[in-house]
Amino acid sequence: MKIINKLLYGLVIFTVGSMAQAQGNFTTTSEIRAALETGTTTSELLVSRYLKQINQLNDKLHAVTQLSPSAMEEARRLDRLRREGQILGPLHGIPVLLKDNIDTGDGLANTAGSILLNDNIPTKDAFLVQQLKKRGAIVLGKANLSEWANFRSTKSSSGWSGTGGQARNPFDLSRSPCGSSAGSAIAVSAGMIPLAVGTETDGSITCPAAVNGIVGIKPTLGLISRSGIIPISAYQDTAGPMATTVTGATLMLDAMVGQDPRDNDSLAPSGQYADALNPEGLKGKRIGVVRNLMGYSPQTDAVFELALTVLQEQGATIVDNANIETLEKIHGLEFELLAWEFKDALNEYLANSPSQYKSLEALITANQNARETEMPFFGQEIFEMAQGSRGRKEEGFVNKIEELRRLARAQGIDATMAKHNVDILIAPTVSPAWKIDHINGDHFTGSATTPAAVAGYPHITVPMGFVQHLPVGLSFFASANQEDRLIAAAYNYEQASKQRRAPRFLNGDPAPYISGTN
Repeated sequence: MKIINKLLYGLVIFTVGSMAQAQGNFTTTSEIRAALETGTTTSELLVSRYLKQINQLNDKLHAVTQLSPSAMEEARRLDRLRREGQILGPLHGIPVLLKDNIDTGDGLANTAGSILLNDNIPTKDAFLVQQLKKRGAIVLGKANLSEWANFRSTKSSSGWSGTGGQARNPFDLSRSPCGSSAGSAIAVSAGMIPLAVGTETDGSITCPAAVNGIVGIKPTLGLISRSGIIPISAYQDTAGPMATTVTGATLMLDAMVGQDPRDNDSLAPSGQYADALNPEGLKGKRIGVVRNLMGYSPQTDAVFELALTVLQEQGATIVDNANIETLEKIHGLEFELLAWEFKDALNEYLANSPSQYKSLEALITANQNARETEMPFFGQEIFEMAQGSRGRKEEGFVNKIEELRRLARAQGIDATMAKHNVDILIAPTVSPAWKIDHINGDHFTGSATTPAAVAGYPHITVPMGFVQHLPVGLSFFASANQEDRLIAAAYNYEQASKQRRAPRFLNGDPAPYISGTN
């Protein structure tokens, strides 16, 4: 899957002999910023380096689908501005990848992973892309995803798309990268890019971040604009940053936020989230353990118990059994309402897009006609279920949405935090990555993602340790607009635990990592 062509003419392709080489000289955003500030590298060199990484690794990982034709020119422009003393923001001159469901105006298609949208070439950037560019980021290209953000089939294989093929977990190529922001997470984890944008309806940032051993932030609904993103539901969708460190993700969050008049839920940021990067962010905090978001992976739960010790050592008080009592009711309502909303939300996006397909109904027919390419492994029963509904006109839709939000917010996360007098709730993010299975689909056993996703509340996952050779993540979540306390706690935990590891690009089940060692 060679996607590098003219952009690499004149560049020397190097051989990756180790993970350190595969990631170049930099593994964190802080290191890149320092190198740019001291002049030991340039944005042009960074773009060249990451193009080489992608060229070297993408046939193995299937993480990147498109590259921007303007990236190198933009790097040179930003280098010139730096020499002139003009710094646009915290990401000045740093390359990023966008999940391939986000509009750009640089000639790239916005495909949602489907070959049917290869003609969907927007004329302008999504608002979040405009924000990133204003703050100095370089859009290097698009990342593979679970096609249609994993909302086409109940038997899907996470990380598979018609445009990009099967994305693979860099810790074990036989295992799933989770979905739907699979390519974004893989690319960051494998050192193909320092930062990437994912999107989430329920777990699509936090699950791939956790199983690929990186940091993911799903912010409060509306903090990052949704305009220019192929939707599932306006009630849960949000974009968010993915990085190897909490610092990198936080700097990217600062660069992405901004109030957008095209997004009715859009919020103005209340300050710089980087100010919350506190190495003592856990001190004095009361942390609630949500036990009824556990139990689907005993090995992951065992790693979680070690994490609790770290939290206590850093000055946090652990409050056990801070369970969300409305959890079963939330699960019972969520899926059907998402399907109803999806029909209308997608039709609205398509109606205003360059795509030849202007409705979900048209896509269903086109998928059937392109079955060998689009549906070789799984079907489109979610598409068909959504199309068979009346969309937002289903009886009681608005009332059920309000009920679902109440169950997740006032009666869920808010009530739990108040009852137990805690500042933050935690749980293991998700099980270790499962084997890729194109016959039966994903072997997903459970996760901690749903309450914060349905509520539209912030959720951060940080590397927590390993189950054998596979990374698992620790989730921090809380009520609306409490990103600052989550960032402080996640940063403190990250710095104290140091559980981030580079992937080994292995097949099968080799000798394990041991949590707590380097």
